[in-house]
Amino acid sequence: MFLRIFLTVLFLLIMVGVGVYSRKQANSVDGFVLGGRSVGGWLTAFAYGTSYFSAVVFIGYAGQFGWKYGMSATWIGIGNAVIGSLLAWWILGRRTKVMTQYIGSRTMPDFFGIRYGSQRLRVVASVIAFVFLIPYTAGVYKGISTLFEMGFGIPYIYCAVTMAFLTAVYVILGGYKATAINDFIQGCIMIFGIVLVIVAVINSQGGLTEAVGKLAAMPSDADPAVNGKFADLWGPDPWNLLGVVILTSLGTWGLPQMVGKFYSIKDEAAVRRGTVISTVFAFLVAGGCYFLGGFGRLFDSPAIYAADGKIAFDSIIPSMLVTLDDAIIGLVVLLVLAASMSTLAGLVLTSSSTMTLDLIYRDKRASEAEVQSGEIDDSVRGNIERRKVIVMRVLIVFFIAISLLIALNPPTFIAQLMGISWGALAGAFLAPFLLGLYWRGVTPAAVWASFIWGVGITVVNMLTNNAIANPINCGAIAMVGGFPVVFLVSLFTKKLSQAHLDRIFLCYKQK
Repeated sequence: MFLRIFLTVLFLLIMVGVGVYSRKQANSVDGFVLGGRSVGGWLTAFAYGTSYFSAVVFIGYAGQFGWKYGMSATWIGIGNAVIGSLLAWWILGRRTKVMTQYIGSRTMPDFFGIRYGSQRLRVVASVIAFVFLIPYTAGVYKGISTLFEMGFGIPYIYCAVTMAFLTAVYVILGGYKATAINDFIQGCIMIFGIVLVIVAVINSQGGLTEAVGKLAAMPSDADPAVNGKFADLWGPDPWNLLGVVILTSLGTWGLPQMVGKFYSIKDEAAVRRGTVISTVFAFLVAGGCYFLGGFGRLFDSPAIYAADGKIAFDSIIPSMLVTLDDAIIGLVVLLVLAASMSTLAGLVLTSSSTMTLDLIYRDKRASEAEVQSGEIDDSVRGNIERRKVIVMRVLIVFFIAISLLIALNPPTFIAQLMGISWGALAGAFLAPFLLGLYWRGVTPAAVWASFIWGVGITVVNMLTNNAIANPINCGAIAMVGGFPVVFLVSLFTKKLSQAHLDRIFLCYKQK
């Protein structure tokens, strides 16, 4: 216990120390939100990866889908690496960096407002982002607090409140730069930790061959007379597995806190480096998490069952880990803590900057233009910047408080919280954002239609007790369905002016 406490306290002190170190670079809006748009490939790649994979993945998704699909759950991690990292960086990375910097966009809602010439789109997008990032944040709190409760014996409520406070401290102090540096440190811990944990868990079952043999001997849930499905390449339910792959892989393309990493990267060389680094990171961390979760059924115990006799999916991974050596448990706590705090930092920074820049200060673009043109002196310029940063810091506290209240009384499992959040956000934003980087033909009406589609199908499904599909598959449907919605509506609605489009797409002709 002493070792666990020592490692955890040391880690938390380092995180706060980085926030103090980075505070001088967080006095302006660009510095606080985007790190001055000069963050290198390594830091951006680790920031992307650690924001991607948190306690939601390690505790919630790896446990639930490893139990349902066995070793075939590893395909989710592979999809995360290939689709969610490699293709995301390759297709979105450079174009996002170039266009958003050229048009002066700092957030995803800001992009919609400028790219499609509509401040109403900007405002509605910011509201959608703020509202639906909350359940995701609550899921992260729940995941990390569940592990702390089992590993340290500390009540859930104290864990959640402590993590919320410490995350707020270092984000408020250092902004995006502190987050990026901490993400790099946290990413290194995650890589080392997941490899060591997998080895320890497999060895506890007599080695890989023995563990796979035990899985192969287990009967399928759907047909108890059939054995071997949990050790099969495609698993017992490949179609629902595909839905999980789509949600968790394609979803990152439309999430404000993920796409925002491309806004801040330094240059095209950094994009190329980041593509490789991020993909390798995802293979190791995501692939490792789901591979580990695939052996969850070998650790069946009373601890994973709720009072009503149903499987408590969020307790599967913690019940696997508490049987390990104390030093390994300490490392696991650090692994999940690192993954979760980095994700929380990205979420709260995205939410506060969106509310500040796209709602509270949305009518001050004329003032900003005057500032940039030199019509306002340096003292006034500094005051405007400082006010915005102060507001963002206040909203960080507000956002953390709301998500914490939900986390203290979560309505469902972690995986379902994430499905609701990702389905609504990526269902609304993915198609108009991606197509808007490449295709001149996207219309403002098509963007509105995508917002209505993504949020509408998610909310209707939630209010009708998953009448359309389970939250995971519904999220996947929302994301994929956004593309035909945007395309078809764009064909029959009023186009943007040619002059406006020429101004926007001029960015790709410049060096």
